[in-house]
Amino acid sequence: MESSLIQFMVDFTMPKELTEEFVSRIPHQRAAVSRLLNEGKILNYALSLENSKLWAVFSVHSESELMQLIQTLPLTRYMNVSINELTFFNAANPFAPAFSVN
Repeated sequence: MESSLIQFMVDFTMPKELTEEFVSRIPHQRAAVSRLLNEGKILNYALSLENSKLWAVFSVHSESELMQLIQTLPLTRYMNVSINELTFFNAANPFAPAFSVN
């Protein structure tokens, strides 16, 4: 990770009732999230329907860049958003192949 990048944990609270309009935008949300994951702008993304929560860790150059990215997500306007800058972010890479000496 570049040293000039800042990580933010973004906590999205979904509406208790998921309207037809909200549900119809889910495929667009998933496509946007996939694009941002591929670009390295989102490091991880998690959903808990039980708790009506989405969490995402973003890696950006500034809080203004973060705000722009959040606004591009199709479901943002339906959710409450809380943003926290992270002091550090560590994660295991689940896609890294295990090294073998055999």
